Amino acid sequence: MIKAWFKSGAPWIWLTAGAVSINLILVVGLLGLIAVRGLGHFWPADIVEYHYQDSKGQSIIIGEEVATALLPEAQAKAAGHEVLNNAEYLVQFLVKTGNRDILGSDFRWIQEQYIQQKTEPEDLIAIERREWGNFYGRLLAVKESGAVIAQGEQAWNTAQEKLLKLLELHDQVDDLQDHEVAAINYNLERLRLKQRALELKNQWNDTVSQEFAAQKQAYEQQYQAIQQKLAELNREIKRTSLVVVDANQKEISVPLGRVVKLTRPNAMSLFDKSIEYVSAFITFITDEPREANTEGGIFPAIFGTVLMVLLMAIVVTPFGVIAAVYLREYAKQGLITRIIRIAVNNLAGVPSIVYGVFGLGFFVYILGGSIDRMFFPESAPAPVFGTPGLLWASLTLALLTLPVVIVATEEGLSRIPKSIREGSLALGATKAETLWRTVLPMASPAIMTGLILAVARAAGEVAPLMLVGVVKLAPTLPLDGNFPYLHLDRKFMHLGFHVYDVGFQSPNVEAARPLVYATSLLLVMVIVGLNMFAIAIRNNLREKFRALEN
Repeated sequence: MIKAWFKSGAPWIWLTAGAVSINLILVVGLLGLIAVRGLGHFWPADIVEYHYQDSKGQSIIIGEEVATALLPEAQAKAAGHEVLNNAEYLVQFLVKTGNRDILGSDFRWIQEQYIQQKTEPEDLIAIERREWGNFYGRLLAVKESGAVIAQGEQAWNTAQEKLLKLLELHDQVDDLQDHEVAAINYNLERLRLKQRALELKNQWNDTVSQEFAAQKQAYEQQYQAIQQKLAELNREIKRTSLVVVDANQKEISVPLGRVVKLTRPNAMSLFDKSIEYVSAFITFITDEPREANTEGGIFPAIFGTVLMVLLMAIVVTPFGVIAAVYLREYAKQGLITRIIRIAVNNLAGVPSIVYGVFGLGFFVYILGGSIDRMFFPESAPAPVFGTPGLLWASLTLALLTLPVVIVATEEGLSRIPKSIREGSLALGATKAETLWRTVLPMASPAIMTGLILAVARAAGEVAPLMLVGVVKLAPTLPLDGNFPYLHLDRKFMHLGFHVYDVGFQSPNVEAARPLVYATSLLLVMVIVGLNMFAIAIRNNLREKFRALEN
């Protein structure tokens, strides 16, 4: 009976189903862990006030309780901690104390046995600053031009009103700097390069010099006008400040212009916290990073990832399809064709870092250097395309994913019945017309499958990008309002590299840990979103040609 059961193949089916189920559970569990750890970072946690007394004396600690750890007695004693009451474990709390400019660090481990009192007063505030991380304490007053304008409970409402106005002023400053000033600097640099090009061609004369001088003067006048606006805005931003006290009752002046957010989590209702949670998550997606990528948002990384993947798809799809069509439809099937297919399959297994080294050597130094010498001699010695950038990163990943598209397209072409081709030829169509109007449309679902696999692999690659264009912090986006609008020579940010940088290169590990989970979750969401878009197109094409295949 058992022997017949094994011969039927049922055990192997159940074994395969079990393995797939286990893998699915592990993947879902991993994604769940990433989602909980990442999304939980944006929830406004309550601020706790500890009355603490250890061997160093009595103190007050204010901060967010981040994690709890149980340290065995032996390890606690080895670390120099005294374990009271013969306890088997030493309970520790990781507290985000903030106030890095005062305390020197954002986090501190405290022992439960030394806590005398633990409260959550509603008057405790959390200030998210543009520099030095969060500040935790109490608000005393609001000053404007050095004079107190509000105290006590009125100070909180006044601070919120002033903060909204200052955030609007900051948006104006950022808009002027990122768009108008950046455009003037860009145009001045282009003008300088044009001048250098004319000098190299011996076409620089007094007439041209006067024209260029007039253009420079116009740009300088625009720049001076913008600088005056910026100076006025900055003076307005610097007028207001907050008077706060820390855990040690030390009064500190915090410029309100350096504040991003001001909250009182302990006084917030569940509804208020939910609104704040959604707002914090949206800000994380749409804002730019700060504080060595440990604060702020990750919009440039999302933008760079999506743009790079789209450019890669535009490049890899036609080349992959053309190669597959040649191998399947035109090439004589023989030894050379089999060798080419073996080579294509082997390329799919080459480590990605090897593609990065090839991209750096061939695309950047050889091809990019040649382009600079031929078309951009006025930029020398500064490289234009002879340095890592968006174009070379996209081409490198296109080369990396090319075997996937070739194999998937060939499989799709091989499944099309021969009778379809013969019928088209019998009706008078040429071989090229048959391929273009009949075969390729029917193979389009397989082409989309190859593109889906290519996008899934390329979007998560990091190692080759570190060599051919990705950076920790890009000053500008590759796409802006300056001609030619899409700047393929610029470096860019990437979600995968952002995870690596924040997780392994951050000077503030505890602050960066939740951002690693949040960024990883967004990377998965971006990949899933791109794949779902491609899958929808593939399913539409599959339904369109299903009747013809039957």
